[in-house]
Amino acid sequence: MTAAPTVYDVAERAGVSIATVSRVYRTPDSVRASTRERVLAAARELGYVPSGNARGLASRSTGVIGLCFPDYGDPAADTEDDDTAMLYSDQIIRGMERAARRHGYALLIAASLKGGAAGLVAKVAGRVDGFAVMARTVPTEELEVISRRMPVVMLAGPREGTAFLDHLDHIEVANEDGQHELTRHLLVDHGVRRPAYIGTIEQSPDVQARFDGFRLACREAGVETGDEPALRLGRLTQEEGARAAARLCESPGELPDAFVFANDQTAVGALRELERRGLSVPDDVIVTGFDGIPLSRLVRPALTTVRQPMVRMGEEATELLVRRLSSKGEGEPVSRVLPVSVARRASCGCTETTPTL
Repeated sequence: MTAAPTVYDVAERAGVSIATVSRVYRTPDSVRASTRERVLAAARELGYVPSGNARGLASRSTGVIGLCFPDYGDPAADTEDDDTAMLYSDQIIRGMERAARRHGYALLIAASLKGGAAGLVAKVAGRVDGFAVMARTVPTEELEVISRRMPVVMLAGPREGTAFLDHLDHIEVANEDGQHELTRHLLVDHGVRRPAYIGTIEQSPDVQARFDGFRLACREAGVETGDEPALRLGRLTQEEGARAAARLCESPGELPDAFVFANDQTAVGALRELERRGLSVPDDVIVTGFDGIPLSRLVRPALTTVRQPMVRMGEEATELLVRRLSSKGEGEPVSRVLPVSVARRASCGCTETTPTL
């Protein structure tokens, strides 16, 4: 890794004073837009990371690793028992913290709703030795700057295929395989013939891979399905899942015999809406999810789902970062696909069994 550029380098490149560079990062609204963009462009070109801890970053001596993910917290999931509301990102955090402690590191978390993550990363990057980033959370240009200063691990989603991202370590799970196996179980073992897949309007590579697995299983079983999900939701939350169930129940024509949701949170919301409408799961309609969050086994009926190893993903992300720090960034990029397992539970008509896959 190259020597870290300084605020002086940025000021010289942008043709402004050091004070102006400082204001761009501390109080951006106090700087004219054209000047601000010139400073930020110079910083991107140089690979400058703004922080009072920049020297510690250059020597990788902060003793902290970072995680950036979009905070899509679901208010409907809040309960007095925190364990029942644990989401996908919470499990990854648990795994990263566990591994970080083993190696003597602390974990710093940057969570932001869509549109704010990039700014957070720019601030947090100067306080950590390495970063794990959820796929499509941070713009490629931001990652390019950060990765010049420290190791970066991408979490979830397939490799994007760009020359830049191919140089990053990457961890994903077998999304397509898991959804294929779950859907095959519904079609073959439960005789489902009218499944409805519920995805998201967001361009999520993970959700797309799951839909691909769903379509493949349907095609193999001779069950017709469209090229698009039955519904696309704005956010994969319990509230949106309940709305999706209501729309499917109120749509003209025959009710689907299975609601196949892209994640557990939406499936849990659907279970509650179906109960409110007096419909029985799985007698009237089967409901399944994906992720395997703790809440999935606590709802009634217990949710059939695909368990992905979220804690392990977090642990392996930390291990890759620590390895990069120890080797000073040397070595070929690592790409790992972690296996998933199908948990067959009451929401599809099964009693819980040993997970498959």
